[in-house]
Amino acid sequence: MTAAAGAIVLPTIVPSSVFGKNPPSDMINIGQIGFGRIAMTHDLAETMKYDNARVTAVADYDSLRLAKGREFIESFYTRKTGKKGYVNVTTYADYHDIIADKGIDAVIISTPDHWHSQPAIEAALAGKDIYLQKPTSLTVTEGRLLSDVVQRKKVILQVGTQQRSSEQFRYAAELVRNGRIGRLETVKIGLPGDPSGPEAPPQPVPKNLNYDGWLGSTPEVYYTEIRVHPQNSITDRPGWLRCEQFGAGMITGWGQHHFDSAAWGMDTELTGPVSVEAVAQFPKSGLWDVHGDFMSKTEYANGITMLTSGGYPNGIRYEGTEGWIFVTRGAYSATPSDPVAADRNLQALSASDPKILTSVIGPDEIHLYESREQHGNWLDCIKSRKEPISPVEIGHRACTVCLIIHIGMKLGRKLDWDPVKERFINDDEANRWLSRPQRKPYGTNYIQM
Repeated sequence: MTAAAGAIVLPTIVPSSVFGKNPPSDMINIGQIGFGRIAMTHDLAETMKYDNARVTAVADYDSLRLAKGREFIESFYTRKTGKKGYVNVTTYADYHDIIADKGIDAVIISTPDHWHSQPAIEAALAGKDIYLQKPTSLTVTEGRLLSDVVQRKKVILQVGTQQRSSEQFRYAAELVRNGRIGRLETVKIGLPGDPSGPEAPPQPVPKNLNYDGWLGSTPEVYYTEIRVHPQNSITDRPGWLRCEQFGAGMITGWGQHHFDSAAWGMDTELTGPVSVEAVAQFPKSGLWDVHGDFMSKTEYANGITMLTSGGYPNGIRYEGTEGWIFVTRGAYSATPSDPVAADRNLQALSASDPKILTSVIGPDEIHLYESREQHGNWLDCIKSRKEPISPVEIGHRACTVCLIIHIGMKLGRKLDWDPVKERFINDDEANRWLSRPQRKPYGTNYIQM
């Protein structure tokens, strides 16, 4: 029952061999917000292979990336259909124009982390369905707002935690939930930190970049290329990933993937820990200031303890009273420049007793949501209006775990958390970290509801 990490999966809608059979009324017209390495190598590539999805617009604050996005999409469809000009992509310098475009049914948001929640909320208010890259939000407060708006507007939002569509992660969670390792006691998650970087002096803002718009709700700081993204490459890892101004580092970058998958097995998807404590190393110099090596401990009301550290193999190890199960992506990397190296020696799924992995989940046992591919599942759910495999509330809860661990790193002491109220208990200092000041007019505080 093991699944090879990175294996090619079958589409869930219509194979490309029958392209053109779908009548126009079946088409989902999609706008791409943000064109960078994740959009090019993952989100667009995975979405455009389905025949009832048609990407017709792209928006970016960098006009060079905007032009490359248009070229990439139009070239993809030319190769796929054999028809030059099958789609003429509209380019927008401001993503609000995509949201205002009544010909767009849905949007994919593949922006830097600080630009996730705001366009998603605005798209939901406009009635558009959404594929949102993780992390779901920059702060717990804006994540709660996003989830509430999406659920109120009843739009389909799929979070890009695609491990849920990998067979080995689902099967591992099913085995754990059905007691194959006894009572679950401990979960160990392997997750690295980021390296420090050099000092970087101010540089002139490139004429092709709307830097004020790119900074968005975050503080105004001088431009330097390694703070933003490479000007001569789409696929290289951008510097903003290593700046706390725009995110929290690997704890959210990969953490939401693993915490989301772990919650599946822990049966804690719609709640959170009751306490968190963490220690971390932070750079003492250089532009990049996200965490390096770290270790965290989160405790849950059901008695499970979750430990996270770069000292563990990258993946999730469930430890129970009668054995353990380890699940990972194995020989998989998110993009060619991802700092998490593919470990070809790791099995995608392993256990203390190999017989655990041949166990059959009976018809009367727990069976978890099954999806063959994350973007295809999103498109299916746009048509059916059923909940996708990674809905907004589950995404918000997984992202919250990342964010409160990050707060634990910064404060360096044990924090008690109320997962119902989504507040720290009797700790005003910690609660101040649940939101950030927002630079007007940008930010979720200034959205017209």
